[in-house]
Amino acid sequence: MNGPEIHLDFAPELRLFVPAKRRQGRSAVVTDGSSTLGHVVESLGVPLTEVGRLLADGREVAVSHIPAAGESVEVRAVERPQQVPGAPLRFLLDVHLGTLARRLRLLGVDAAYESEDIGDPALAALSAREQRVMLSRDRGLLHRRELWAGAYVYSHRPQEQLRDVLGRFAPALAPWTRCTACNAPLRSADKDAVGERLEHGTRTTYEVFAECTACERVYWRGAHYADLEAIVDDAVREFGAGRVCPADRTG
Repeated sequence: MNGPEIHLDFAPELRLFVPAKRRQGRSAVVTDGSSTLGHVVESLGVPLTEVGRLLADGREVAVSHIPAAGESVEVRAVERPQQVPGAPLRFLLDVHLGTLARRLRLLGVDAAYESEDIGDPALAALSAREQRVMLSRDRGLLHRRELWAGAYVYSHRPQEQLRDVLGRFAPALAPWTRCTACNAPLRSADKDAVGERLEHGTRTTYEVFAECTACERVYWRGAHYADLEAIVDDAVREFGAGRVCPADRTG
């Protein structure tokens, strides 16, 4: 770029995306005089999925704004909770976020997950086709234009990832209603109907069962129930006020 010089100030949450020399407050950037502000921001490493309001000399502008020489631009992070218009709130997670996908499903959140690496173009196309918010730690993926919507997952720890997504998007929670293996809804199951798929000890110990409506996996309150219940209770306590649907507590 070799044109007008502008000054950019990124919100603290966004500074991890930019080169180290630009992380300490306002910095000068030379543009080419024709690129949009959105292009300039992306060229510095920040996915537009993470960008909220853009203020040029104090006035709000769109990503299509072409900055003029001397403008001082403030790049804010996306506001939380983030509104995603146009479709029921649904997610798509890449191959690296399997644990997060299972925890979202445990809470009844629609979270599709690709267990194999199908490539960024295919993921972006799937996001657009099914109108799902793409969740990823792959910054390159979040730069793709085909995405319907996307969000960077800031932590590598599943517990923090879950809090990040729930706090950012405020999805309605319906714990214990979705298959953690395939994402389809669960239904109550009669013990006699699913008995042939159970180990003898399970048949004699438990009475309450649920079954996936798609893959037919059977659920009951087994050995890991207490750990799962703790995840659910923590999420509902912090994020479920007014957003929890009653559900059958089969785990």
